[in-house]
Amino acid sequence: MATGLDAPALAEFKLLRPAPGDANPSDPPGHGPRTAAFFDLDNTLIQGASLFHLARGLAAHRLLNGRDIARFGWGQLTFRVRGERHEQVESTRERALSFVAGRTADEMTDICHRIFDDYLERKIWPGTRALAQAHLNRGEPVWLLTAAPFELANIVAIRLGFTGALGTVAETVDGVYSGRICGDVLHGPAKGEAMRALAEREGYPLASCHAYSDSANDLPMLNSVGHPHAVNPDHKLRHYAQEQGWPVIDYRTGVRLMRIGLPGSAAVGATAGVVAAGAALRRAGRRREATDTIAG
Repeated sequence: MATGLDAPALAEFKLLRPAPGDANPSDPPGHGPRTAAFFDLDNTLIQGASLFHLARGLAAHRLLNGRDIARFGWGQLTFRVRGERHEQVESTRERALSFVAGRTADEMTDICHRIFDDYLERKIWPGTRALAQAHLNRGEPVWLLTAAPFELANIVAIRLGFTGALGTVAETVDGVYSGRICGDVLHGPAKGEAMRALAEREGYPLASCHAYSDSANDLPMLNSVGHPHAVNPDHKLRHYAQEQGWPVIDYRTGVRLMRIGLPGSAAVGATAGVVAAGAALRRAGRRREATDTIAG
């Protein structure tokens, strides 16, 4: 299975190389400058699905219409209630990347910076950010591993001071997106394989490393490290983590309420919010078009 690490486009994945050197004998087990921490993005570091926020940003820049944003919104709702599903991730990532066909990589990077400022920054789970910062404070490399487009993952990593990021790579031809993906969507077994390749390249002993995820789809990653952590876990991961004695952290009191008591009304309310957002975006688009016509 291709990991994407072999693709030329991934040569820039590493943002900062950790200082060389072996772990200090006084470092506690599972910590030290060669002990890396690997974080999933969706519902682990941020609330919900990053692709929904990417869709909002693309819609704001007229790259998606109201129907598209509503479809992404429904995917966001099911993600929050039922957790991540492999087939949903595959189709959503591929659809999102197809939307940028014909756009330049520089344009996409600029949009992703704005998406982080406008949407993602306030969706970061403070607790997960604190966990990542604790690793950074100890001088430990912190990597973001996600099926989200690399451009978005890279910007999140830069803004949070992480060591680097791995994400799904969209093919570019002469700096313009073709609408195709290089290699695999970085999800499930592909993510685990990419993490292991990264650890081998950087010299991280996986038995001492940490990994954080919300999804049972990331068991190939979690089972590869000595210190796995379940964060906002789906039902399958929660059960597996409890059986294995892994740490389990959950910040989602609202999701618990939806699951145990009010799924119908919650779904109606969330869907109404998505429809309203789509309508607002369409109205904003019409206002901008009218302004452009007058200005022209």
